Amino acid sequence: MSTLRVVLTDQLSHSITSLEGMDIENDVVLMCEVMDEATYVKHHQKKIAFLFSAMRHFAEELCVKGINVRYIKLDYANNTGSLVGEIKRAVADLKPKKVIITEPGEYRLLQMMKSCDNLQGIPIEILSDTRFLATHKEFAAWAKDKKQLRMEFFYREMRKKYRILIESNGSPTGGEWNYDKENRKPPKAGMLSPKRISHKKSVITKDVLQLVRDKFSHHFGTLEPFHFAITREQALMELEHFINELLPNFGDYQDAMVAGEPYLYHSLISSYLNAGLLLPLEICKKAEAAYRSGKAPLNATEGFIRQILGWREYIRGIYWHFMPEYGERNGLSATTPLPEFYWSAKTKMFCMAEAIGHTRDHAYSHHIQRLMITGNFALLAGLDVKAVQKWYLEVYADAYEWVEMPNTLGMALFGDGGVVASKPYAASGKYIHRMSNYCKKCFYDPDIMIGEKACPFNALYWDFLVRHEQLFRGNQRMPYIYSTWDKFGIEKQNAIRAQAVLSLQKMAGGEL
Repeated sequence: MSTLRVVLTDQLSHSITSLEGMDIENDVVLMCEVMDEATYVKHHQKKIAFLFSAMRHFAEELCVKGINVRYIKLDYANNTGSLVGEIKRAVADLKPKKVIITEPGEYRLLQMMKSCDNLQGIPIEILSDTRFLATHKEFAAWAKDKKQLRMEFFYREMRKKYRILIESNGSPTGGEWNYDKENRKPPKAGMLSPKRISHKKSVITKDVLQLVRDKFSHHFGTLEPFHFAITREQALMELEHFINELLPNFGDYQDAMVAGEPYLYHSLISSYLNAGLLLPLEICKKAEAAYRSGKAPLNATEGFIRQILGWREYIRGIYWHFMPEYGERNGLSATTPLPEFYWSAKTKMFCMAEAIGHTRDHAYSHHIQRLMITGNFALLAGLDVKAVQKWYLEVYADAYEWVEMPNTLGMALFGDGGVVASKPYAASGKYIHRMSNYCKKCFYDPDIMIGEKACPFNALYWDFLVRHEQLFRGNQRMPYIYSTWDKFGIEKQNAIRAQAVLSLQKMAGGEL
């Protein structure tokens, strides 16, 4: 044979560089389900089922094109259990002249592939991943000599580069680059999630679900009901549904949270985008077309595009720019063990139980639940940064280290020393009360600071600010906050800090 072309789990794109220039008669595509990748963290059952099913359908699509595919299922007798092991076995069996792979999205996998270089005398060629819209070199050039790497300015450059929501004279559509101030409305009374798509399960998917039941039932999360799209065709249906039915209201309510409603107007396409079934530029262009045709307002369209063209590309740039040192950062010296309720959802804090429950049942919760509920609590309580990162990587279907680590360590935990965020995203129970209806169902009261019914977020918020006062008091975005603390007086300050200690003790004892 000529070339062995390796396609990884999150590279399910027919346009992936490892498939370019395919010699259909002589080349072989290697795809494999391996236990090492399914268990290096205990991924959510739904995530494993989604990825294995999507991989098998993608391999079938390649076969229909006449491409030779060597597909190794998890339960094959000769499966070595590791990606490197399967590449070595394929090289030994097929004796290719070279091995081609598109650059993995995670640093550990890239190092793994580099360690295979010159495998049995066969060179491995690692190609860039052109599905992303900013190359590593482009991001490094943008970041060079900057004291602060703020996403907003990177986002503007990406808008200009791809001419997305840009007018003929080069100005941003509508005259503003960012309409986030219009995208922070609390939920309306009685707000419900619009009906979502549920895809019919193929024989392949049913087989995978049984495999996950057999092999991964001890992993976090519920497996069924299972509604994921598992092909590009189905993922495009999800995208069209979002653009046509949900995008018009997405902007207004993207930060809102409603009890019993995990989705609201969110797109649910991140799993498909991160696995390769959808491509970022096509998504942005479809959203822009909806605005241009009058189907969606500018604030919603710009906010959605910013998440993909701005935030997603920026986060990837941060990851590769600072790795591997980035993964060892712990800027606030946060080491408190992760409490059990992050797995069980058994806590009297309704907001935490709700967000974790959504995560357990759907392998999903939207960005405000992740940042301002589970992430905010982890920040305030000083939970161990590596344990929190591991949790986020394990529980979400769209999580890969390149996107999870900067979002968790940098945005949620301020553990990277301020690379991603200009100030910690810390908030008391008042924010949660304003942006949700969670507090109405909670044992605790967001208006109470001290006592049995006091919302734990309240005292923990002030205690966090005092613990890190030396670092944050001089932050130009935080003087008002500290002036408020100063006005409390010593007696109230001491009572607040004692309440925070009590909350942490209850957390450690499983009583919070």
